[in-house]
Amino acid sequence: MTSGLHVSSVSVKVETTSLSGTKLDVKGDVNVTGFDAKVKLDEKERKSDQIVVGFGVQLSSKPALVKLEVEGVAVLTGKEDDMKKMLEVNTEIRVPPVLLRIYQHIFAGLFLVSTVLNVDAPPADLLQSRTQGITGINVEVASENAIIIDKNNGVTIQADTSNIGKTEKASSQ
Repeated sequence: MTSGLHVSSVSVKVETTSLSGTKLDVKGDVNVTGFDAKVKLDEKERKSDQIVVGFGVQLSSKPALVKLEVEGVAVLTGKEDDMKKMLEVNTEIRVPPVLLRIYQHIFAGLFLVSTVLNVDAPPADLLQSRTQGITGINVEVASENAIIIDKNNGVTIQADTSNIGKTEKASSQ
């Protein structure tokens, strides 16, 4: 079964090789209002039933309080046509479906690092939610052997997370 966002016949195994967080500024009660994201996908290897894609995700909070970075490798296994669909930009959300699977996998790590740094975490649906105020996503597929997101190796995504921390604090009181 194939849909615009999901190709069920393709297995995606994600291996995180690096995860880091840097607190850029220590301020009192400043809430994160959004995130800018730079994402790089780089096809490393292609076989008839497998594609290996390296990835790098860098999230910077707005205002500039924290920078989160994750690198790794995603291995897609399945039929060649279905794997190609996972790498093609989805017209609804303007990112490849494989990126959604990668973000699902790395989100727990991003959440934990944000918690340790005592800053608001990025939303779980940062790359796909239209309700979070995402704007300005430009994706360009370069060649069959490489995927480059945006001409500057990045994509700008803004998401309003100001209510996330307030909702969690209110429910815990």
